[in-house]
Amino acid sequence: MSHHQLIVLPDDTAKPLIDALNAATQTINIRMFLFTDPDMVEAVKAAERRGVRVRVMLNPARRDGSAENEETRKALEGTGVEVRDSSPKFALTHQKSMVIDGSVGYVESLNWETRDLTETRDYAVVTTQALEVAEMLRCFEADWSQVPFKPDLASRLIWCPNNGRVRIAEFIDAARHTLWLQNERYQDTVIIERLVRAIGRGVKVHIMARPPHNLKKGKLIEGVGGLRIMHDVGAKVHRLKHLKLHGKMLLADEARAIVGSINLAPGSFDERRELAIETDAHHVVHRLKEVTRLDWDNSALLDLSDEGVLADLGKRHLDRSGAKKLALITHSKKHKQ
Repeated sequence: MSHHQLIVLPDDTAKPLIDALNAATQTINIRMFLFTDPDMVEAVKAAERRGVRVRVMLNPARRDGSAENEETRKALEGTGVEVRDSSPKFALTHQKSMVIDGSVGYVESLNWETRDLTETRDYAVVTTQALEVAEMLRCFEADWSQVPFKPDLASRLIWCPNNGRVRIAEFIDAARHTLWLQNERYQDTVIIERLVRAIGRGVKVHIMARPPHNLKKGKLIEGVGGLRIMHDVGAKVHRLKHLKLHGKMLLADEARAIVGSINLAPGSFDERRELAIETDAHHVVHRLKEVTRLDWDNSALLDLSDEGVLADLGKRHLDRSGAKKLALITHSKKHKQ
């Protein structure tokens, strides 16, 4: 029997997560970047009220300083839940995870906010594998106490900033036939290089990405440049039409997958606390295959030509500054205009 199960959002709704919280009898340890959904908050408070020891580690603020978790923090503390800021050693704690009764771990791409539960493509892998659950707890304790943490080499868990880039690069290098990726950001040079090499050895690479206008101005060069490089060497690059893309997922050869919180960007690999998990559980991989094909059928080609990128950036009035950053409007082009 497999130790891994898959939750797909928004298809499966928040019910599996709420059911897990309602079934807890001893302990709940939660680590979350954004925690604002009222139903999830109420389920956590209810667990504390019935005698479960609940600890919640929250990212204190976004990079722009906004502290969206403060209302939740006050509500939880008012019920007796132990709440702490995540370790200041990390620029952000972007990890989204939960461990129930020391025996079941949830590795998630989704935040516990209503949008991620109802409007975005997101995933969670549930693990009952003892080594993985123990390691999730060990890292939680380390970051709760702000002491060093070292991952187990035998574990399928992937941690940033510890081993994320190496593990994902190795995953891509092992692909022989197909790679399907869903991610918000493709900005890390090492990962882009590995994907280019995969295409060069004949791997068919399908990339689901968000349009360039979703990128912050400071990330346009890496974000757009990475997508255009992969497109130019043969990757198919699409955007979702029926849902917002938030999940972070890699599927190789229809046999192995990685699911978690890691964006394919230097900040995620080097500065943030992130968590993902690798799995080859047949039913998990099979469902991921079905979902990715459905999403691909409900997607559109992302136009990465100069004209296409300029038109897309115009949706957020970034056409002038964005075009300049990306050298889409050169001196000669301006002269002709």
